[in-house]
Amino acid sequence: MNSYLISIVIPLYNSAGTIQKTLEACLSQDLAGYETEVIVVDDGSTDGGVEAVKKYPVKIIRQENSGPASARNKGWRAAKGDIVCFTDSDCVPRRDWIAKLLEGYCSEEVGGVGGTYDIMNADNFLASCIHEEIKIRHEAQPKFVNYLGSFNLSYKKSVLEEVGGFNEEYKRASGEDNDLAYRVSKKGYKLSFAQDSAVAHYHPDRLFKYLRQQFRHGCWRMKIYRDHPDMASGDSYGGMFDFIQPPLALLIAALLPAGLIYRPANIINAFLLLFYLAIQMPLARSIVKRKGDPKYYLFALCTFLRGFYRGAGLLRGLIKFVIVPWRQGPGVRKTK
Repeated sequence: MNSYLISIVIPLYNSAGTIQKTLEACLSQDLAGYETEVIVVDDGSTDGGVEAVKKYPVKIIRQENSGPASARNKGWRAAKGDIVCFTDSDCVPRRDWIAKLLEGYCSEEVGGVGGTYDIMNADNFLASCIHEEIKIRHEAQPKFVNYLGSFNLSYKKSVLEEVGGFNEEYKRASGEDNDLAYRVSKKGYKLSFAQDSAVAHYHPDRLFKYLRQQFRHGCWRMKIYRDHPDMASGDSYGGMFDFIQPPLALLIAALLPAGLIYRPANIINAFLLLFYLAIQMPLARSIVKRKGDPKYYLFALCTFLRGFYRGAGLLRGLIKFVIVPWRQGPGVRKTK
């Protein structure tokens, strides 16, 4: 291991349009006293992205499509640095990205440090709303947290070795970073959040694309709940309202046909619907206040729909990760 070498791992899957900006930013880090190595792990891309990567002085590892958790594991295991940084192939780090992460390693107890987002498509209304929500959540976080996102992340390599890295049962880009952070925290390490370390990202710019993403997150969230039931009520990024909104949306949807048979169910559902609408407003109001434009109240409609998509995802995840393994018998845990 080399204490003066920082390793950067980037999983690549069909990101030919963005990976060059990612690499240029990673290779131009303002990092006095340190050298960097960049490792790109191609996860079975089919769009020619690997050819673009070959133009840069980076190490390329190739594998069949196995998901970002597997790709990151391949990368950090090949890394030579004592600190391994992770970002995604559609992110563009600031020049001081790594320098700000390293400031978080203020004691031996700190096992990992993560940061926040900038935004690449701020001119898009939906993307701007999503970014503001993330910033509101991140700004409310304390210095030490129990969740770090893989888009802007670093861990000591020794910590990754101790816990085994990312859980490769998480086949999609959802939940694998939560799972790793929870396991590292449970080993007694501190996780530090660096507010000033940022990578720019293209947030979803179309509503249905965003809602599909939220359905996927809802599905894999159920696996997180199964693997870490103690975290079901929230972590340092998401709280109780994130936990209750999807089941509440499902209950509202279930009571709609019930009202055709049992009319008092309509009254109950009306109160639930009003409550569900009301809990969308604080976030929208906060964004309006930050942006100075009342049009951002429209984001409440998006979060209203989001709860239903997350709820549907949770239902799918309940079947996939809880009911099916239970019916197949004990010991059946692998995710196909």
